[in-house]
Amino acid sequence: MDIFEAINTRRSIGLVKEDPVPDHLVEKILEAGTFAPNHYRTNPWRFFVISESGRNKLGELLAAITKSGMNEPLSEEDQQKLENVKKKPLRAPVIIAVGVEPGVLQKVIYKEETAAVSASIQNMLLAAHALGLGAVWRTGAICYDDRVRSYFQLSDKGEMAGFIYLGYPIKAPSAIKRKSFHEFTKWLK
Repeated sequence: MDIFEAINTRRSIGLVKEDPVPDHLVEKILEAGTFAPNHYRTNPWRFFVISESGRNKLGELLAAITKSGMNEPLSEEDQQKLENVKKKPLRAPVIIAVGVEPGVLQKVIYKEETAAVSASIQNMLLAAHALGLGAVWRTGAICYDDRVRSYFQLSDKGEMAGFIYLGYPIKAPSAIKRKSFHEFTKWLK
């Protein structure tokens, strides 16, 4: 797939089939992530491939975090919410959790490490699209909770950047109209 075609046609795809994604495709996606630019070649990304029953364990963690913010005793509505949160990781057969682990060099700027990992995620999303897979980058407050960081054994300076949900698309995504770059660009000559 031509790079411009990949960029122009990639969409976030949250509805995917339960069909397994072969490991060799996941490995291609992970490798694409490692080709993102990163200052001082610190390789600040950390990848955690979650599949099969590992998705249930992640769901349990997310439900426990959600429950800690609820009043006891739990209402029927709260219990239903917890069940829904617990099932969220089951929406795709593979999840790649992506963390930021900053370099140890004093001259490393944390913001640059986060930017590098974001670029890594974009590479992985484009690679998934080129391989015929659907993917969506999921984040949210729960992603940045210290218990999630701890679950993935990131250091105290590390943090999660998000979860990439992967699978074969149920249907082709609709085309969307983007605003022209002209609306956001000033030429300074």
